[in-house]
Amino acid sequence: MSEEKLYVVKNDEGKYLDCEYEKFLPLSESYCPAMVSEDNAKAIARDSGGHIVTFVEEPKKVVLTKEQAEIVDYAHGFYLPATFIANKSGNEEEEELLMNAYVNGYTVAKEKKYLVYKELGGKQKNKHEQVAQAYRSAVFPNTITWSIEECKNMSTLSSGRLTESEIEQYGLQDCEKEEVTDDE
Repeated sequence: MSEEKLYVVKNDEGKYLDCEYEKFLPLSESYCPAMVSEDNAKAIARDSGGHIVTFVEEPKKVVLTKEQAEIVDYAHGFYLPATFIANKSGNEEEEELLMNAYVNGYTVAKEKKYLVYKELGGKQKNKHEQVAQAYRSAVFPNTITWSIEECKNMSTLSSGRLTESEIEQYGLQDCEKEEVTDDE
């Protein structure tokens, strides 16, 4: 893995060498402070009495599931984090992913959410015009309530957005589901 780096020369007063004007200036006034050659930066630092500051591109954060993130978080407080991650990962690919997350940081993937509903038949003109939409009950914890809605006007309230695990928990696998995003 080759890393592209940029170098600047900084003096003891906190000013940076401007390569175009060949003098030290505050960073906000410097037109061209960065260079790609480490050898040039070392020579300039040696001749001008400054020191080298290296800029390296920050690695991308890994995207993990909630369960994987818990393993990485716990590993940070563990005596032998690599051993902990190796023991908790399911295979070599996951172990590499978790070690990368441990070193470079991570973000947790958002779970997909769905509107869950059942189409209502009957003597309506259009049998798909109305649906019964599932909601997490605000009154009775761990239960679902149903509301009759027009299909085109289904609510996207947070109580009506269910994850796959909630759909399974409430036994709603036989229902229709429509994925929703945060911007809806």
